[in-house]
Amino acid sequence: MNRLRFVKIRQIFPRPVVHDIRDRVLREMERINFRKRIKPGQRVAITAGSRGIKNITIILKAVVEAVRMAEAEPFVIGAMGSHGGGTARGQEEILTSLGITRETLGCPVLTSAEAVEIGQTPGGIKAFCDVNAWDADGIIVCNRIKPHTSFHGPVESGLMKMMAVGLGKVKGASFIHRVSPMEISTTLIDIGEIFIRSGKILAGVGVVENSYDDTAIIEAAAPEEILDMERRLLAEAYRLMPRLPVDRLDFLIVREMGKNISGTGMDTNVIGRIRMVGVPEPASPLITRIVVLDLTGASHGNATGIGLADFTTRRLVDKMDRQKTYLNCITSGNVQRAMLPMVMPDDRAAVEAAMESLAPRGAVDHLQGALIKNTLELEYLWVTENLAGKLSQRTDIEVLGPASPLVFRDGTLVLEA
Repeated sequence: MNRLRFVKIRQIFPRPVVHDIRDRVLREMERINFRKRIKPGQRVAITAGSRGIKNITIILKAVVEAVRMAEAEPFVIGAMGSHGGGTARGQEEILTSLGITRETLGCPVLTSAEAVEIGQTPGGIKAFCDVNAWDADGIIVCNRIKPHTSFHGPVESGLMKMMAVGLGKVKGASFIHRVSPMEISTTLIDIGEIFIRSGKILAGVGVVENSYDDTAIIEAAAPEEILDMERRLLAEAYRLMPRLPVDRLDFLIVREMGKNISGTGMDTNVIGRIRMVGVPEPASPLITRIVVLDLTGASHGNATGIGLADFTTRRLVDKMDRQKTYLNCITSGNVQRAMLPMVMPDDRAAVEAAMESLAPRGAVDHLQGALIKNTLELEYLWVTENLAGKLSQRTDIEVLGPASPLVFRDGTLVLEA
């Protein structure tokens, strides 16, 4: 292990950015003639999910402002399926951790575990809606649009999923996740159309982030335009998604995983692992061993996705809230993702165990690997010296430092910023 040396590199990704976020939201709402869709005094629910979306409080506050400019009464609702333990209190805790509160937004923030049935798809899947949202005069669906980590199709993680799963609470999430992965995308569309036909949906606000976790795109859509907008923005999200610099690695060390990073703790599109019965694993990227060292505090103990790794640490497992993790994975049906990998006493032991499994006699010089903070922040990472030599010829890679071995202090990995 001591013979492996790592080099810090920087990846250069496309970087479109929205600088005037508040003004952009207000202009978009004006562009779709939002005011004509509501009457003064009506109560309007605005969705807020459990993901760590960049600038989400600014975006939501601007949507609140747009509703008030139409002389209506806005409130924000927790729309996160089974997250937060499926309870009103758990949802409130997640929203508070994201800065989504009455104080920051200037309007009520309501959470509830109760949902009402509002229809069925042609395939017989029931659609549910948060009781507070359904009692409102209208709903504005606001969410980030991005590739999903369990299925692919015309829509993935975005506004349709926010309606079907986020607003559906535990009941809605449970029904959706019993659908075959090959049919989830079309089922989301079917449920989204139930919401739209109901007349409750007033507008959709879609957000796309770039590889640097910046807000890259903000668009609003009238109800009948939401599906087309989401399809188009999903293509942009794929184009801007951060990726590892190579498709094959002997090992990947992930310093932290978490629900604020990805719904699966580690983005399956980045690590190339799905771990779902009946779903084939991607051909690339192909990583032989994955080591994950810690769980983010913003995950509130939800370690969904731990089963995607081969090795982990006692520190991470001690932070794991089994009730939240198991509820999430049972609701989704993806129980393999809650299964524990090999648990080692500390970071050093976890990394050394992975190396031993790849090179039993300590002949590690040939191994090519990388070390990342998490699967969301991939601008800066560390790669083995032999891999850095190959990457140095690329125009989208900047080599930043000399090669050096990993440093551990009391078993914990220590890295410069």
